[in-house]
Amino acid sequence: QVQLVESGGGLVQPGGSLRLSCAASESIFSVNDMDWYRQALGNQREWVGSITKDGRTAYADSVKGRFTISRDNPKNTVYLQMGRLKPEDTAVYYCNAEVVTAKEYRIRIGGQGTQVTVSP
Repeated sequence: QVQLVESGGGLVQPGGSLRLSCAASESIFSVNDMDWYRQALGNQREWVGSITKDGRTAYADSVKGRFTISRDNPKNTVYLQMGRLKPEDTAVYYCNAEVVTAKEYRIRIGGQGTQVTVSP
């Protein structure tokens, strides 16, 4: 099955940290560019940041300096390290990437999301 799976969400206090992972299934040969998005209840989906295959990153102003995206290409996994978390960071976080499947199809897919809640 061709899929991305996010993990690492949970409840954290303001000022705390969490690391989210987005792992590609075994049927994915490689992960190219990846974006992280988030969607808070009642809000539109918001772009958080991105990473290219060679590791160049970009971030939304709302998270710049607090969040870091990195990747482990041999593991086909991308990470979102979140620090100095604020209540307004509470949302479901999604990864979305262009991948190359084991059958050499190039497609764009997204994960199912992981909940991050920042609360005292």
